[in-house]
Amino acid sequence: MKNIILLFGMLFLLTNCNSKKEEPVTETTVDTLVTLTAAQLNNSKIEIGTLEKRSISSTLQVNGQIDVPPQNMVSVSMPLGGYLKSTKLLPGMHISKGEVIATMEDQQYIQLQQDYLTTKSKLFFAEKEYERQKELNQSQASSDKVYQLAESEYKTLRITLSGLGEKLKLININPNALSEKNISKSVNIYSPINGFVSKVDVNIGKYVNPADVLFELINPSDIHLNLKVFEKDVTKLTIGQKVIAFTNNQPENKHECEIILISKDLSADEHTAEVHCHFESYDKTLLPGMYMNATIEVKSNDALTLPEDAVVNFEGNTYVFVADEKNKFQMTEVKIGTAENGFVEIIVDETLKKSQFVTKGAYTLLMKLKNKEDE
Repeated sequence: MKNIILLFGMLFLLTNCNSKKEEPVTETTVDTLVTLTAAQLNNSKIEIGTLEKRSISSTLQVNGQIDVPPQNMVSVSMPLGGYLKSTKLLPGMHISKGEVIATMEDQQYIQLQQDYLTTKSKLFFAEKEYERQKELNQSQASSDKVYQLAESEYKTLRITLSGLGEKLKLININPNALSEKNISKSVNIYSPINGFVSKVDVNIGKYVNPADVLFELINPSDIHLNLKVFEKDVTKLTIGQKVIAFTNNQPENKHECEIILISKDLSADEHTAEVHCHFESYDKTLLPGMYMNATIEVKSNDALTLPEDAVVNFEGNTYVFVADEKNKFQMTEVKIGTAENGFVEIIVDETLKKSQFVTKGAYTLLMKLKNKEDE
């Protein structure tokens, strides 16, 4: 009895296993052909065209920082040294050319003025003596030696006076206006440019040597943008090329620039070249050292293009519609390049270059194709 039950159980299991049917594997294919009726074609306002050759500009994204040319940066020092008596300068303060920016004092200023006036007085007497000895020598009333000594003394004092006068000019004292009545222990330092103060390296009462820098001044009227461009992109740039620059904090504020200089040397670490750009208009908010981004238009060769309306995106890919017949349109995947002024570069096989493409109404066809798949 047990054997009979076991036999029926095995037969039942074999029957169930054999009765299982294999499920057929179905492949789903995406239909890319759209067919329109005559009425649909009239209502869709679809336009047909061919690839058009155009000169498309690409853009180069670079960055850099605002720089100041050497002629617009001034380091102010005191050629003869001295003590800083007074100054009102603070970093960021605006200054005008000829404005007094500091007052220095030192006893050597007094000594220099004294030496100048003393030499000037001696020169007056030496000139009179030289002229007298010259007349006496011409009439043989004095020897040549006496005349030559008088001439030498006169010329030596002239040289000394000229040298002292130049030293006075170094400390901003006009030697022609100097007299025994206006000798001063203090001298003024004047701003040589219009601009603003970048650094203040001294304080009142400090003694400064001739080589010490008191202030650093900047004339921002000619600030420029120093961009870093990689080696592979340098050959795309030319002098006079237009640049649009902007900061990270205010990307909406565009600053127009023009390339004025392209460096011929590459940096050893990054292999970048410096490209100097001049701002078309001065903006007071732009400060030296500020980092900026820039977009440079780079002209490319002629490219085959279609209007941007001819290109559609579907499931992460880019497509155009090729007109097979009057009312049949084949969705074809393509690669696109640079877009400019409503046109986009189309990269297609040689076999499609002479095809007819939908230039307007491509999204209408895409919607009909998607609705067709949903049915």
